[in-house]
Amino acid sequence: MQNTTKDDGLASVPAVKQYLRAAEAEGIYYQRYLDQTGISKEVLLDNSKWISASSLERLLALLIKASGNRCFGLHTSRYVSHDMYSVQGYINMNCATLREVWNQTPIYEKIVGDMGFSTPVFSQPLSCLRWSCNYTDTEVRRHVTENIIASWYRYVRMYLQSDHPEKRLAKVCFTHDAPNDPELLSEYEDLFCCEVLFNQEHNCICIDSDILDLPIAHANPKILSSLLDHATIVLHELDKNRSYADQVKNLLRLMVSSRMPRREDIAEQMHMSSRTLQRKLKEEGSSYQHVLDELRIELACHYLVKTELALEAIAEKLGFMETRSFYRHFKNYCGKTAGEYRKEHQRIPT
Repeated sequence: MQNTTKDDGLASVPAVKQYLRAAEAEGIYYQRYLDQTGISKEVLLDNSKWISASSLERLLALLIKASGNRCFGLHTSRYVSHDMYSVQGYINMNCATLREVWNQTPIYEKIVGDMGFSTPVFSQPLSCLRWSCNYTDTEVRRHVTENIIASWYRYVRMYLQSDHPEKRLAKVCFTHDAPNDPELLSEYEDLFCCEVLFNQEHNCICIDSDILDLPIAHANPKILSSLLDHATIVLHELDKNRSYADQVKNLLRLMVSSRMPRREDIAEQMHMSSRTLQRKLKEEGSSYQHVLDELRIELACHYLVKTELALEAIAEKLGFMETRSFYRHFKNYCGKTAGEYRKEHQRIPT
C-alpha cells in the first residue's frame, strides 16, 4: 500500500484501474503519470491493495488534462465492471431489489475508496441516490462525479432494466455547470436517455419509486450473506487506525441491519474479550452503551428524514422492545419528538 496518513483516505486498486483503462483508450501513455504521483506498478498488480485517495486525485488531474476530453469522466463509466467496486460490486449483484442496493451502498462503499459518499433519499413519486465528492480539485470533482453517476446508471440498466425494459430514469442532476459546447450536451442525453439538469442542489439519479422494489433476477441471498460477512472484515481492517469508539460504531452500523448486536458480538469481531473492549472504550472516555446510543440516534435521524418508515418500524429496526422507549430515547437526545424532527427536516427530493 502507498504511504498514507490517517486522514488521507484511500482508493482501491480496482477503482484506479478503471481510470487507467479509460486513459489507455484515449491513447495516453499513463506510466509517467503514475511515476509523478508515486503510484507503483507493484501495488496495481494486487486488487486487494489501496493507494492514498490524494494520490488518485493527483493522478486524475494529470490524466484529465492529458486527454483533453471534456467528457473523460462520463466516458470512463464505459469501463465499469463488478471488480471495480470490489466486494461492494458483488454485494450489489446479489441484493434482491434496488432499494436493498441503495440501503447497502453507504455502508460498504468505503471498500471502494474515500472519493465520496452516497445518500439514498426515498420518497414519492421519485426517489434519488445522491453522491457527494470528497475531492477539492474542481476539475477532478466534475469528472469523478460524472463517472459515478454514469456508472450507477449503467448498473440500473444492466441489472434492472434487462428484466423491466420499460423502466427508465426520471432525471439526472449535477451540481456543476453544463458544458459550454452545446454539442457535448448530446453526450449526456445519449447516455442517460432522460432529462439531465446542471447547477442543481445535488448530484443524483432520480427514479420512479415503484422501481425500487422490482426483483433483481440474479439475486442470491446465501451469497449475499457471505459477501456481507467478508465486507465487514474488510471494513474492520480499514478502520484499525481509528479510535476504538469509531471501530465499534462502524461494526454496529454493519451488523445492525440484521439484528442489534451485543457487546460480546462486537468484541469478538475485534478479536478481544468483552471486558478488554469495555476497558479500552473507558480509556477513551466512552462506553459501549454510549456508542450504541449515538448510533441509534444517527440511524433514527436517517430513517426519519430519508425514508417513509413508520415510527414503530424505526423503533423495531433500532432494537427497541417498545415504541415508547424509542420515543423517550429520541426526545432525551434531540430535545424534540421523532415526529417533530421528521416534520422539520423531511423534504421531497428534487
